[in-house]
Amino acid sequence: MEQWENDMGRSGQSHILAIGGGSFRPSARYGFIEASPLLRYALDLTGQDRPRLGLLATATGDDSEWLLKMYGAFREWDVEVSHLTVFPMPNVDDPREWVLSQDMIYVSGGSVANLAALWRLHGLDEIFEEAWRAGVVLSGQSAGALCWHVGGNTDSFGPTLRVWADGLGLLPYACGVHYDSDPQRRRLLHESVASGELPDGYAADEGVGLHYVGTEFIQAVAVDRDAYAYRVEHDGAGGAKEFRIEPRLLTS
Repeated sequence: MEQWENDMGRSGQSHILAIGGGSFRPSARYGFIEASPLLRYALDLTGQDRPRLGLLATATGDDSEWLLKMYGAFREWDVEVSHLTVFPMPNVDDPREWVLSQDMIYVSGGSVANLAALWRLHGLDEIFEEAWRAGVVLSGQSAGALCWHVGGNTDSFGPTLRVWADGLGLLPYACGVHYDSDPQRRRLLHESVASGELPDGYAADEGVGLHYVGTEFIQAVAVDRDAYAYRVEHDGAGGAKEFRIEPRLLTS
């Protein structure tokens, strides 16, 4: 704990909100998308009245249409939005300076394996660790949740999920996302924790975020009354055991 106290930055703490799904939802008013209360919760962790929000869509190949949709999702929020791309080259002169100038980083879903490879190629893995220790809130959904952990399971290599253990490892756990919407997810996470391919970890249903302060899991938050988080552990006998975590329900 003393080391974390020495490393904490602008907000006094280092936060990660890893979202299993449900960061955005359809907007009836605009026919577009809008940000869910999960992202309001993450932005509130910055402690800023008008936080600077940095968007990354590396996992989608920096898809411009998706970046535009994310910008639009915050149209009525009091936030200062910008983004970082690496295709065909970084869109800012100094990615480190850009990352460290943000109050919160949000990383979209997509291919977590490609995301991690590109981040390491551009030195973003080290930059994000520096930012996290400096108090920049890190968040993301699916690939953008898995990336901060040791690993989890992914469809980066095809529709049949595979174990992936090449995350940034800021959080020393396995991570499960889309836990209630993809029948492959629970089984494979249990198997990989049981075999030792992945460490013990946490999982989130759609509409649930896992909140960590430093490397400690603090609580789960949700926008759906019927959604949960889970702790998955090796049972000491070649299997895995799962404990359901009741999340704090967020309102709009």
